Amino acid sequence: MKTTKTKLILRIVLLVGTITSLFFVPWILVKAWIIPLPDTVQEQLDEAIGYGFDGMIVYVDEGGKAPDFYAAGWKNRENKIPADPHALFKIGSISKLYHAVAITKLVNSDRLSLDKTLADYFPELVGRIEYADQITLRMMVQHRSGMPSFTEFPNYWENPPDTNKERLELALDLPANFEPDTDYEYCNTNYLLLSELIKKTVGYNHQQYIKESILIPLELNNTFGSLSEVNIDDVMSGYYVGYEEDIKTNDYGAMLATAEDVGIFLRALNDGSVFNEGGQEIYASIYVYEHGGLIPGYQCLAEYHEEIDTIVVQFINTTDFNGYEWNLSQIIMNRIEKILRNQKD
Repeated sequence: MKTTKTKLILRIVLLVGTITSLFFVPWILVKAWIIPLPDTVQEQLDEAIGYGFDGMIVYVDEGGKAPDFYAAGWKNRENKIPADPHALFKIGSISKLYHAVAITKLVNSDRLSLDKTLADYFPELVGRIEYADQITLRMMVQHRSGMPSFTEFPNYWENPPDTNKERLELALDLPANFEPDTDYEYCNTNYLLLSELIKKTVGYNHQQYIKESILIPLELNNTFGSLSEVNIDDVMSGYYVGYEEDIKTNDYGAMLATAEDVGIFLRALNDGSVFNEGGQEIYASIYVYEHGGLIPGYQCLAEYHEEIDTIVVQFINTTDFNGYEWNLSQIIMNRIEKILRNQKD
């Protein structure tokens, strides 16, 4: 947990960073977008570091070829340790793909039903989550439940709760943001409840089920459920703009993986090999095939480009409060894709 002094520093950083960014950061976005495209992915990473990112990792898996690994900047800037393309990284909401696959597997084996409601699976939440009797499992997977997200609680990231129970409490007894299935809104409460539902269904921790049903079959030996499972020296440092301290030891409950492991998983998700018979059809009806992740100090994108049969995973260990760094990372990812397409032609 952060000290009071650390919280105060973060508040000041957020305020100063926001004011400063209003005047300067957008021009960086414009420059990153219009500057001539380099010839290689490595040149693009080197260019991106010049925009203020501390470190980057990119993994490229083009069908039929050996994968390529790229890195630039720092794994740890204090100790001047260069970025390592095989370092562990906090993958944030990319983990939702793993959760959605786990739910699909349980639906495919008739242990869960996409049409049953939150009230069916968590009757204790009736009266505490609005429309609990109308929110189906399908809506939760698709972010169409209307539930408030616990991560939108004021100052959530300054001192996040330690347990799912504490996180859920932040979203209870609040009005719905919309009636179920009438709109879309990205909501972490959905996936918190999905993880609890997996646990309730199989009788043990959801991360263990993900390990047994996804990680072990795909031989993903460098994917982990929490920070407590890894050697901290193997983890890429995380940085928040304007705040000097390395925040990689802050535990937000995120999964960790290497870029290669994420890429292997994404390939298996898109070609269907992660599923048993019938699973691909179920998954295709409920969730997406690529994702991003963003938590303090870590942002990542994992995409499959069907036209060139190529997986691209991008890790960046710099974030900020106002979202400019996220926008910049998307521009860089788009440029990497263009480079790869040019190399195909």
